[in-house]
Amino acid sequence: MGSKDQKQGGGFLSSIASSISNFGTAMHKSVNGLIGYEGLEVINPEGGTEDAEEEAQRGRWKQEDRDSYWKMMQTYIGSDVTSMVTLPVLIFEPMTMIQRVAEILEYSHLLDLADECEDPYMRLVYATSWAISVYYAYQRTWKPFNPILGETYEMVNHGGITFLAEQVSHHPPTSAGHAENDHFTYDVTSKLKTKFLGNSVDVYPVGRTRVTLKKDGVVLDLVPPLTKVNNLIFGRTWVDSTGEMIMTNLTTGDKAVLYFQPCGWFGNGRYEVDGYVYNGAEEPKILMTGKWNEVMSYQPCDMEGEPLAGTELKEVWRVAPTPQHDKFQYTHFAHKINSFETAPKKLLASDSRLRPDRYALEKGDLTKAGAEKSSLEERQRAERRDREAQGHQFTPRWFDITDEVTPTPWGDLEVYQYNGKYSQHRAAIDSSDTVDEVDVESIEFNPWQYGNVSAK
Repeated sequence: MGSKDQKQGGGFLSSIASSISNFGTAMHKSVNGLIGYEGLEVINPEGGTEDAEEEAQRGRWKQEDRDSYWKMMQTYIGSDVTSMVTLPVLIFEPMTMIQRVAEILEYSHLLDLADECEDPYMRLVYATSWAISVYYAYQRTWKPFNPILGETYEMVNHGGITFLAEQVSHHPPTSAGHAENDHFTYDVTSKLKTKFLGNSVDVYPVGRTRVTLKKDGVVLDLVPPLTKVNNLIFGRTWVDSTGEMIMTNLTTGDKAVLYFQPCGWFGNGRYEVDGYVYNGAEEPKILMTGKWNEVMSYQPCDMEGEPLAGTELKEVWRVAPTPQHDKFQYTHFAHKINSFETAPKKLLASDSRLRPDRYALEKGDLTKAGAEKSSLEERQRAERRDREAQGHQFTPRWFDITDEVTPTPWGDLEVYQYNGKYSQHRAAIDSSDTVDEVDVESIEFNPWQYGNVSAK
């Protein structure tokens, strides 16, 4: 369990957990032989065993691609590979990392319940269950596209929420997001940090996540557990999250501390989450238990952490039904946020949905997707050269960097805050009666909105 003085931090851009994950599923016997894994039996986290060579040969890469990428990746062992590695588009999903920031809002009704709740401990039960709910989606093993600097993502039409995310830094890759409805505001700054270990990669969610409940002004701070992507070089790639999740009520000092069990042999313990909600004196008040891919439940407990007599375990969250045999393992909500159904009127031209590489991949045109991806990356490098030649610095449009540097368990973080300009922009559009209907799919993707680049 975490101590009261543990450094605070958070951030839910753990979508990087899938950023290299399908790289390893395509490796062949000759690659496994390079590191002595030839013929090894691989533990399947769902139970049972599978032969490594047979599993590896199910990959989608050509033999020459497998060998060349493994030879390249060997040089990165022990390194942070967040933005150093270029991978072919065939292992991508048609979504970007800042879109995946929005996936934590699927079960936002739990935050509505937390805001309406009078019991301070049940507030943490609802809020912590909300934080856990996204991990079902985060176990996907496809790589999202890296956002272009200045890229945005907007979402409306979900629980009365307005959501905006912006890529505020390219090196290191950093995103900022803000969501709001009648019950809460959600603010996140997320900077990804990884460590490549050869056959796995550790993903550290360096960031800060804050939720403010509007009814009483309660501020909640989240520290998520780290994530590990397993079987990068051989076997079936799978994602696991282990360690403590801490949700702290910064207003009262109450907190929830939950432990994500690591996956053992033959899948033993995988998905399991257990812990308690504590008061400010660190006395247990409510126990919580469940599985992050299925359900969470709670029950009042005594000072020893044992269930109170006469009470029963009650369900607080259960994962929603998902599409069967979906190509990219999407939830219904993932399809929703990836569609124009959740796009507002007069969508920003910098929106992720408009990326030509993402759109081409969604339509199944891998050749075009790869070409468009390369074109965007080259233009991003050209824009950077232009800025630096003129002595200009990139300035985000919708978020401002603050003087605050917050410590997290995995490193310090420069915090960005929402500047309110998007709310003014959106209010002006929504109040106008003259907004013409536009085919949003015809809008040209344009994240190159530096503003000060062209200044003389």
